[in-house]
Amino acid sequence: MNISQYTGIILLTFAAACGNSTPPPPAAPPPVKVVLQEVRQGTAVFYEEFPATVNPLNQVDLRAQVSGFITGIHIADGARAKKGQLLYSIDAQLYEANYGQAVANLQVQEANLVRAQKDVDRYHELEKNDAIAKQLVDNAEAALEVAKKQSEAAKANISAVQTSVRYTKVTAPFDGLIGISLVKSGTAVVAGQTVLNTISSDNELAADINLDQREIYRFSQFLQQKKQDSIFSLAFGTDIYPHHGKLLLMDRAVDPQTGTIKARIVFPNPDKTLRAGMNAVVRVKTDAPANTIIIPYKSITEQLGEFFVYVKTDSSKVTQKKVVLGTVIGSNIIVREGLAPGDSVVTQGVQALREGAVIESVPPAAPAAADKPKQ
Repeated sequence: MNISQYTGIILLTFAAACGNSTPPPPAAPPPVKVVLQEVRQGTAVFYEEFPATVNPLNQVDLRAQVSGFITGIHIADGARAKKGQLLYSIDAQLYEANYGQAVANLQVQEANLVRAQKDVDRYHELEKNDAIAKQLVDNAEAALEVAKKQSEAAKANISAVQTSVRYTKVTAPFDGLIGISLVKSGTAVVAGQTVLNTISSDNELAADINLDQREIYRFSQFLQQKKQDSIFSLAFGTDIYPHHGKLLLMDRAVDPQTGTIKARIVFPNPDKTLRAGMNAVVRVKTDAPANTIIIPYKSITEQLGEFFVYVKTDSSKVTQKKVVLGTVIGSNIIVREGLAPGDSVVTQGVQALREGAVIESVPPAAPAAADKPKQ
């Protein structure tokens, strides 16, 4: 037998041996180590948050009611004014002169009225003796009526001129905070157009929020409560305003374009720290009922806008359950639908799971040394 024949026999023998062997089955993946938490019902207190704008309960633009020049500014910018306090003076010389002329005109008309009355009285005496023509009596009575109307017109003119004189003094319509003046001494102002300043009340301020129309019934219940202690609070970032508010009213109607309605919560402002125009967050304290299901938020996975959790089955496997979520409470979240008491939810190791994966329950991981609180 030559070398080539011997080599061929060896190859045939090797091929036959290979053809008769079967590869071993692939090893099953090891169980995924996860942390489980049993679903339980309980109560919870949390705060719903609504963006808000702080507004005064009363605010007025102070406008000039007569034309002229500013002759005096009697309050400092940003000061607090009392109702009736003098704020601005407008040159009153022309209006005072008009008032004097109106008074003189009234005196003339009253004198004419007295004379016309005497003429009528005298003509009536002569008429009794048939010593005067009827036409003269009629003319005297007509002149008396004209004199009466002219006297009334003169009195009305005095009232109008008096109003103009009074409007040369701009006073505070209520107690409040004055803004920065928009005019200076000597500025020409136009009646009904020129804004001098703005005054707003600041003993109480309102936080206005927009509510979804589905919240109308719940907030209507707040309006019926005599006491609303600690239900409404105000937050500026991480700072919580120290005084609680009260729901004052809800708007007349729902905005058909947005489906929302405006609600107004009033907060006391004893320290004068609230200012009109501030942006804040109204926090509404809510007590969840005793049968509320709350789980860690990290248990939730999202797929195409829907939310799921992994729940342990009887065979040490997991299955996905769709859930309807409620309000986030710190690191937890309320589950409205999808879970029942007694379900075991995966809270750690969610990223390594898939539908039907075999799991092994392990205790929660201890925090890293850097994460442990310092003693």
